Amino acid sequence: MAADANSRVLSGFLDYLKIEKGLASLSISAYTTDICQFSEFLEKHRRLLLTARRADVRDFLQQLFSHQVDGRSVGRKLSALRHLYRYLLLDKKIEHDPTLDIESPRQWKVLPKALARDEMEATLAAPLRRLGNPAANTASAALAHRDRAMLEVFYAGALRVSEVISAKLEDLKLNAGYMLVHGKGDKERVVPLGKSAQQALTEYLAKARPDLAAGKRKGTSGTLSTKNSPLLFIARGGRKLTRQRIWQMVRAASIGSGRTASPHMLRHSCATHMVENGADLRTVQTILGHADISTTQVYTHLALDRLRTVYQKHHPRAKAR
Repeated sequence: MAADANSRVLSGFLDYLKIEKGLASLSISAYTTDICQFSEFLEKHRRLLLTARRADVRDFLQQLFSHQVDGRSVGRKLSALRHLYRYLLLDKKIEHDPTLDIESPRQWKVLPKALARDEMEATLAAPLRRLGNPAANTASAALAHRDRAMLEVFYAGALRVSEVISAKLEDLKLNAGYMLVHGKGDKERVVPLGKSAQQALTEYLAKARPDLAAGKRKGTSGTLSTKNSPLLFIARGGRKLTRQRIWQMVRAASIGSGRTASPHMLRHSCATHMVENGADLRTVQTILGHADISTTQVYTHLALDRLRTVYQKHHPRAKAR
């Protein structure tokens, strides 16, 4: 059985790590998780750890990327496989290392998933359809206004989920048309907001946020008391939004477009559509909050596609005679 054969290989490798290398239990646990994942991948393709090919390793890493696993985690798994096959080579259980000459996952050109423009428009319009429902009550209307504002901000500023959750009222400079965003490593950046996002935020702050901020306890006058939350986007009762709730909201809004989108797809859609419209990579890098422009260069293919289209349209020698 393939599973039994792979299990024996893994067991010998873990003994090597524990006895000869003296690794800590947490490190051994991490190696176990990563190699078991590769082993299961191989078993689905009726292959063994001892007979894995270079193509198997690449296909495994590509599958991880397609499942939205970040480059750092993929790199760690590749490192674990390299250690495994180095051990198997030294132990003369294999003749060739399938991880040899596989470049670092950071160098892989994995294109981010983005919505097409019509799909993005349909997603942004989803909360408006809820507002147009005659049966909508005050509570559901408030949530629709909030969801519309969040979707517009996601798309306008290419924000991450954590950045939307932690955004504060004081960070919003609505009259000036921008907001301050605290990204990874608590780095602050200025994100511009277009007219659509400004309008959606204005309506949310005026028509929805006060209702959402209302607490459950009644004050001395018999009216609902208001909880003073510093956060820009809030749940009912002034509570902090969860990542799961925002994912659910984006998924539900995107259904009408025919796609199942995630918040990160809205971020990629912003960058993709900007580059398609001629934005330079430095500007996109600033808006996305990338520390290194090499991270933003994944969008270069879009700029090249546009360059080719414009060239073919306008250069007199671009078309065949």
